[in-house]
Amino acid sequence: MKFTIDNTFIDNLPADKDTTTTRRQVFDAAYSYVTPRVPSHAKLLHVSDDMADRLGISSATQSAAFLNLVSGKEVFPNTTPYAMAYAGHQFGNWAGQLGDGRAINLFEILKDNQRWTLQLKGAGETPYSRNADGLAVLRSSIREHLCSEAMYHLGVPTTRSLALVGTGDKVLRDVLYNGNPAYEDGAVVCRVAPTFIRFGNFQLFAARKDSKNLKALADYTIHYFYPEITTTGKEKYLQFYQEVVNRTVEMVLHWQRVGFVHGVMNTDNMSILGLTIDYGPYGWLEDYDPDWTPNTTDAEGRRYRFRNQPDIALWNLVQLGNALYPLIEDLTSMELVLNSYSANFDIAFPKMMQEKLGLTSTYDEHFQNELIALLAISETDMTIFYRNLSQVSKTDSSEEAFDKITTAFYHPDKITTALKTRWLAWMILYLEKIAAETRTDDERKTAMNKVNPKYVLRNYMAQMAIEAAEKGVYALIDDLYRLLKNPYDEQPQNEKWFAKRPDWARNKIGCSMLSCSS
Repeated sequence: MKFTIDNTFIDNLPADKDTTTTRRQVFDAAYSYVTPRVPSHAKLLHVSDDMADRLGISSATQSAAFLNLVSGKEVFPNTTPYAMAYAGHQFGNWAGQLGDGRAINLFEILKDNQRWTLQLKGAGETPYSRNADGLAVLRSSIREHLCSEAMYHLGVPTTRSLALVGTGDKVLRDVLYNGNPAYEDGAVVCRVAPTFIRFGNFQLFAARKDSKNLKALADYTIHYFYPEITTTGKEKYLQFYQEVVNRTVEMVLHWQRVGFVHGVMNTDNMSILGLTIDYGPYGWLEDYDPDWTPNTTDAEGRRYRFRNQPDIALWNLVQLGNALYPLIEDLTSMELVLNSYSANFDIAFPKMMQEKLGLTSTYDEHFQNELIALLAISETDMTIFYRNLSQVSKTDSSEEAFDKITTAFYHPDKITTALKTRWLAWMILYLEKIAAETRTDDERKTAMNKVNPKYVLRNYMAQMAIEAAEKGVYALIDDLYRLLKNPYDEQPQNEKWFAKRPDWARNKIGCSMLSCSS
């Protein structure tokens, strides 16, 4: 394998002078040098051919050198792996120093004028591992690998995954945090992104009043990842803040569009590039419940529930603003940047919701709100509903239109007379709206099917792949990977995956809610 290596992060920012992996507070440094743990019996379980092609290494993915790289068995020549230092708010509470507790950055490369950082997740201890072992288990690694790639093909800004590797080691985890730990199969994911810098990287320096390194980090990030910013002084950092706000708006809009719930929107899990990062206890809305969170740790407060994601993103941006304030010191201008978040979201969100319905007319808030209420009351599968709604034609009666979406109901027998009356009333209005459209039914359907996916990575699907892999059968991982590369296509041969969550998965661990234990 040949790479054009260009390690800008470690070349431009200060390193931890202590080279041990002793858990400790790390000061005056952006990262610590670490060496990945050598797995006892590394086995390549899956490769993203799309990502391998982007990196220019498709022909090498079955080689021993590739396995050694993505498993952590060997350090690539002339490189020095490292773990990043950062801090953050977790569930709204300041947690202080956090850092890459089980992530190890290998190196940066340039390929076709694009910068990529390769990172191993689950490859061993770092100074930031706190009380953990720096390892990852197979179940969470499968979920991260598949979801990273699925989100990319959905058109959602995201970090990527190159490879999934079984380590041959056992890892002790307490899945439910109930005092019953058990050994599980270990794994490593090779993640890829232009950079893995988070809001928390800035928060760490700001909290310690380390203005020198705060400025160095901001200058570095702007130079390499926001080169369009050419202003100087406080205006440079103000524009940087604005661009991060803009990208975060775009990311969250996509989450809401496809029904994705991140589950752990801590500030240390917010990418400075507006990418979805850290796939832990995520999930997709299946029965439409805006208050659903996939995270058992969040079960009581539901801070990170689906409907709250836009507000939490704004809260996190406030924390980033606090961290950047020493570089700007202009509260009025920073408030204008923050206010643009809600202003931009409030413009883009209605447009996105209209697109999901195939409408180009003016947003009708009452009409949209009634739909959201009906989806929730009727326990409706979000993905199936919006996809099947595209089949409604201008010539349908309200009954005919209603019949086309009934397969999205988890309990169609519970759609009582009163509830059905509300649905039919909504359908009458919808038929009036599409009748006023100049587009044909086929044109509207094509447009709707470009924004409403047919296939998403439902938790039960990932769990099926996990359970098969735990038995040494890995074919389903690739089947799902290939299915999710084309989530907007009909794929008649894969129709079985266009289905509601089965009853057995309703309350099953790994299918309904998950913990952060991985």
